[in-house]
Amino acid sequence: MKGKSVVGLMLWIAAQAALAQQWPVKPVRAILPYTPGGLADVVLRAVALEMGNNIGQPVVVDNRGGAATMIGAEACAKAPPDGYTLCLVSVDTTSITPFTMSRAPINPRKDFDAVTNLFFVKVGLTVNPALGVNTLAEFIAKARAKPGGLNYGSTANNVRLFMDEFNRVNGTDVRFINYKGGGEAVTALLGNQIEALYFGLGNLTGHLKSGKLKAIAVDGSTRSPLLPQVPTLTELGYQGRALRAWFGFLAPAGTPNPQISRLNAEIVKVAGQPAFIEKHLSALGLEPVLNSPEQFAQYLREDIDKGEALVKQAGLVDN
Repeated sequence: MKGKSVVGLMLWIAAQAALAQQWPVKPVRAILPYTPGGLADVVLRAVALEMGNNIGQPVVVDNRGGAATMIGAEACAKAPPDGYTLCLVSVDTTSITPFTMSRAPINPRKDFDAVTNLFFVKVGLTVNPALGVNTLAEFIAKARAKPGGLNYGSTANNVRLFMDEFNRVNGTDVRFINYKGGGEAVTALLGNQIEALYFGLGNLTGHLKSGKLKAIAVDGSTRSPLLPQVPTLTELGYQGRALRAWFGFLAPAGTPNPQISRLNAEIVKVAGQPAFIEKHLSALGLEPVLNSPEQFAQYLREDIDKGEALVKQAGLVDN
């Protein structure tokens, strides 16, 4: 029996290697759980175009927006794990939204295999100049002096989690105002209807350069090339547990390792080119990552655990 088991294993390995060599023999589907036109859609289409040219098969973007990204995530999770479906999802999809739902359609710990983390969104704490603050310390002091008197706008749960933690760590009470879209929240900040946003810098570049808005801190361990003069939260000594905003590629659980490795290699080959990084990532306020499947899988495990804890702490769980 032992000999048969070894032979069977060798045949399986040989079959997987042959499958990897043949891939791809048909178009690859890239599911995006957002509607067309957004930042992730623009980047994904750029990756898909060049990747398709390289592999000799189209990489077809399939927008499946709705239900806080759960429609697209479920479609990806239930697709055949054959290397011909992957999805570009965000931190909300795996580490936040499933834990806010009493019956989530996906299990982020079991339903996907990691391919690569494509990029982090460089996010900044941004205020209206009319607030009269120029630094994070001044913002905190203003918020402490006016408990419940300052508001921030958001459309994303990861921002709510950040600001909930921000309030807890700093003894402030900056209130949440819900908006249907990011553009609506930006308009409210420009109109001084709210005092702050924790938002992707790439969406605010024009307003920041014109002086209509002011960034007082950015996330991550390094400053943004778009605003090199603005310090990071880490530099300023912020101690909160922030979930960074990221977008990464996943595949349905059970996708063979040779296909995962090939998908990773082809994505990194495209998105790791200096010209691609400059045009499609850095210029939009995005920080490329492009790690290995193993590295991304480890990051996901830690991020999911942290997100679940923060959701429970913030009381965002649906009953």
